Amino acid sequence: MRTSFAIQTRGPACHDFTAEVAAWLRGIGAREGVVTLFLRHTSCSLLVQENADPDVQRDLLAWLDRIAPSADHPSMRYLTHRAEGPDDMPAHLKAAILPVCLNIPVAGGRMGLGTWQGIYLVEHRAQPHRREVAAQFQPG
Repeated sequence: MRTSFAIQTRGPACHDFTAEVAAWLRGIGAREGVVTLFLRHTSCSLLVQENADPDVQRDLLAWLDRIAPSADHPSMRYLTHRAEGPDDMPAHLKAAILPVCLNIPVAGGRMGLGTWQGIYLVEHRAQPHRREVAAQFQPG
């Protein structure tokens, strides 16, 4: 069983879409197996991360900006790919170190996430985007 999730972004942020995935799994009657989520873009990421304290997401985004600041930053002058703006190549770098595919076990009709875990699309670009996450449930 397959579907996709459309997530509208408005700049760098962590977008929690755990509830949407859980609702889809309930809707298809998923009981035991694995749900695979695959991001169909190269300048954002998927992540399982803490969903209780929003400071975790803020700190994660700040850390990513320290690792790969805007191409306008003096430390990034070596970058040559700037076709879509100064945040483009840094977004690709951030997506290269975070996953774009997740596999989450499903048991008893529920995802096997921990108490404080949520599923996030992490947007790395400054401009708004419509992102698509392909999903597939494989019964097991």
